[in-house]
Amino acid sequence: MLLKLSLRNIFRHRLRSGMTLAAIALGVAGLILAGGFIQDIFVQLGEAVIRSQYGHAQVSRQGFMEKGTRNPTRYLIEKPEALADSIRQLEGVDDVMARINFAGVVNNGRRDYSIIGEGVEPAKEARLGSMVTVLAGRMLEDRDADGVMLGEGVAAAMGVAPGERINLLINTAEGALNTLDFEVIGVFRTFSKDFDAHAVRIPLAAAQDLLQSSGANILVVSLHKTEDTDAVMARLQPLLANAPLEARSWRKLSDFYDKTRELYARQFGILQLIILGMVLLSVSNTVNMSIFERVAEFGTVRALGDRQADVVRSVLTENLMLGALGAALGVALGLATAWIVSYVGIPMPPPPNANTGYLARIQVLPINVLTAAAIGVAATGLAALLPAWRVSRTPVVDALRQSV
Repeated sequence: MLLKLSLRNIFRHRLRSGMTLAAIALGVAGLILAGGFIQDIFVQLGEAVIRSQYGHAQVSRQGFMEKGTRNPTRYLIEKPEALADSIRQLEGVDDVMARINFAGVVNNGRRDYSIIGEGVEPAKEARLGSMVTVLAGRMLEDRDADGVMLGEGVAAAMGVAPGERINLLINTAEGALNTLDFEVIGVFRTFSKDFDAHAVRIPLAAAQDLLQSSGANILVVSLHKTEDTDAVMARLQPLLANAPLEARSWRKLSDFYDKTRELYARQFGILQLIILGMVLLSVSNTVNMSIFERVAEFGTVRALGDRQADVVRSVLTENLMLGALGAALGVALGLATAWIVSYVGIPMPPPPNANTGYLARIQVLPINVLTAAAIGVAATGLAALLPAWRVSRTPVVDALRQSV
């Protein structure tokens, strides 16, 4: 009976109720769209980090991440093939590829340039690096025994293009100098502008020949689904427990991603509070008008035996139903708008430390939708709480006098 009466009261003043519903719906839809936009930033930024540089996880010798860049030959994994085969058997793992790091100088007969190089397995890296942009030439292939890919910054600094030849000069594991001649196969761009400024990639076999070593610094783990990262990391740890090895997920490897995620999460939290306040202010006025126009009505029910708590319960039920209707409309509006925006896409400029923009979409997560709807309902309930308490405290005689 209370629900039926509350529903009838909602539509007693259709214009006023319509304005309240519109305010709630727009607030809920705004939260869904804002949350989905920020979630899309997280997803696209994460995939860019994974698919252009780090993979989903990396296995290396303990201490390599902190000290290995200065002397990578001291942190080699001997016989990495056996370990890679073991990791490849874990549930959720798609592939495992070896990398060996080195630093040196590249020369084209006209100038020298300091570089940070990687020896990679070309075919596997090509499958993982779906977000590596080839600006000129092509990707490395397994048949390119003397091929090299240059980061965008290296190619620009050296003034070289695909088809030209360069020399790499590096120190071997024993400290001797070694040099090999390579043909430039392509020029690439990853997510990181700093990385592209000094990066070169050559086949793993060529890098091992340069370093006179058969080991690898890193085993890069690629997964079927990014969502399985934590589960695979839990399965990977026991495999490395008895060896001087460590595994790090892409989140641990990318400090930029974690800081960006924390920044946007805090901004969205503030946005939720702002929208909650806006809905509260928008709804409060109409709720106050509706309640205090019915003081005589509440006085009548009090005179017939209803208690103060019954009046408060009636007002709150009515407004919570109004909030639920507004939230439902907001969810429908938000989902429809999210689909349209995602279909069209939003061109975005390059993030900090990047050269490439991207097409943003709206990622709709059930938790975000439920949170937005809950905020809409809660705002309406909070807006009615004080007026309901005040009207319930009005003396019956004073309330009935309002109808005279």
